[in-house]
Amino acid sequence: MSAGVFAALADPNRRGILRSLAEHGPSTATDLGLRLGITRQGVAKHLGLLADAGLVASDAGEGRRVLYRHRTEPMKVAQSYLAALAADWDASLDRLGSYLSET
Repeated sequence: MSAGVFAALADPNRRGILRSLAEHGPSTATDLGLRLGITRQGVAKHLGLLADAGLVASDAGEGRRVLYRHRTEPMKVAQSYLAALAADWDASLDRLGSYLSET
């Protein structure tokens, strides 16, 4: 499990970018900035971190435009990791509950 995915998701602006890409499809940094009220330079910085974490990919658009799209694979891995972690905690809490009921 890559810590980079969780670090990238820790920032609300980056989560907003991912949400916008999921809702609106591939978008330019300018489009994202206009939708989210973030400067294009700010969006570009966040997109770089999201790309490093594998959460977005870029494709050539018309002319010199670059379109960014979200990638679901890293999110699925993160969800699986969190589900396994939650299951471990659930089992531990169940054992604690049983112990406390017995005493």
